[in-house]
Parts: sequence; structure tokens; C-alpha cells
Amino acid sequence: MISEVWTASGAIWILKVSQKLLTFLTCLCFLLQLCGSIILGVSIWIRVSKDAQQELEIDSSLFAGVDLLIAVGSIIMILGFLGCCGAVKESRCMLLLFFIGLLLILILQVTGGILGAVYRSQAEKILDEALMSSVKKLQSSTEDSKAFQEKFQKFERENRCCGLLKGAEDWGNNFNNPSGSYKICQCELEKSSQDVCTIYQGREIYKTPCGEVIVKYIKDHLVIIMGIAFGLAVIEILGLVFSMSLYCQIQRK
Repeated sequence: MISEVWTASGAIWILKVSQKLLTFLTCLCFLLQLCGSIILGVSIWIRVSKDAQQELEIDSSLFAGVDLLIAVGSIIMILGFLGCCGAVKESRCMLLLFFIGLLLILILQVTGGILGAVYRSQAEKILDEALMSSVKKLQSSTEDSKAFQEKFQKFERENRCCGLLKGAEDWGNNFNNPSGSYKICQCELEKSSQDVCTIYQGREIYKTPCGEVIVKYIKDHLVIIMGIAFGLAVIEILGLVFSMSLYCQIQRK
């Protein structure tokens, strides 16, 4: 009699746990599907819409990144579908596929983080080389370089900076021959400040090289990216734990 009571209470407990796992996993997978849909939708819109490409200033060289986002959005949607259907239908096969997919993504994230830390110095070297290449465009007089120079002058005005590595020197002979209607690096503050502006060749220009602004922007947003990656890792670990727990609960029934 006592054993029957314990068996019944154990079955009730397992049922309650399964229901809670089912609810949590369904919500988690729905959230994954929603995120995947947003990433996929926005990426496809950017890829096919000429207006979006012009508005966001995206050229063909960045299409590889957009295509990667399309792939990521699709994978997240599929994983969310597998987890959601597996939880609702209590399908061990779907739950196992969801678990394996989520585990692979987590492994890739950890691997990417380790590689980023190991090859940090090489990444900084690549950034320096990219800046040096851009400096040559500032000093060039070709048509392609002039288009780049006009965009870069807009960047200088918006961020109150000048040049990339050595300030106004990066412009070379083009410093006094702007490709646009604005004077290169011209300090446009209503009240001049020595912290922001300096004198170069008899003109008041912005003091800070734009390379420092770009590096600061990357570092500031790197913290945000790391925070998002950490949050995703926590959600993925919870998804792994709850999907495997529900998988085992279904097996016991």
C-alpha cells in the first residue's frame, strides 16, 4: 500500500516536472524562432532592397556578412521549430536534434571566443593595415578615391576627428584640395576648444585622428557583443539542460 502511494506520488511529481519543463522549453524555443525570424527577415530585406543598401551604405563587399546573417537566422529558426515541436509533441527525436544543434552552436561560440583572444594581436595588425590602406586613398586623386574621400569628410565632421593615424598629415597634398564643398578637417565648433581643435597650416582643424575614434567605437561595442554572447550562452545552456531533462522524462514514461 505504501509503495503504491509512493509510486503514485512519484508519478505525479514527474508529471508536474514534465509540464514545467515543457512550458519553459516551449517559451524558449518560441523566443528562438522569433529572434531567427527577425534576423532572417531583416537580412533578406537588406540583401534584396536597393533602397536599404543605399540608406545603410552597404556595398557588395559586405554581402558576405549579410549572407552569413541569413544563414544564422535560418538555423536559429529551424532549431526553434525543432525544440518547440519536440516539446509540444514530446518527440524524443526532435528534442535530440534540438539538443545537438544547440550544443554545436555553443561549441562554435566558445571556439570563436578562444580564437578571438588568442589571435587578438593579429586582429589589431589587420586593423592597422586596413587603416594604412585607407590613408593611401586619402592621398590619392583617382575617381574611386574621391568618392571615398567625400564619405570620409562626412565621417570627420560627424565625429569631430581628422585623418586616420597622423591627423591632417594623412591627407597629404589633398589637404588643401577637398573633393567636396567643405574644407578638410575644418573645426566647426561655435567656441573653439584646445582639447578638440588645433592649428595646422594656418587653419583650425580637429585634433583627434579618426583611427582613435574607430578603435574606441569597436572596443565600446565589443563589450556589448560580449554581453550578448554571454547572455546567449546562458540561454543555450538552459536550453540544453531542459531539453535533455524533458528527453529523459519522456523516456521514463
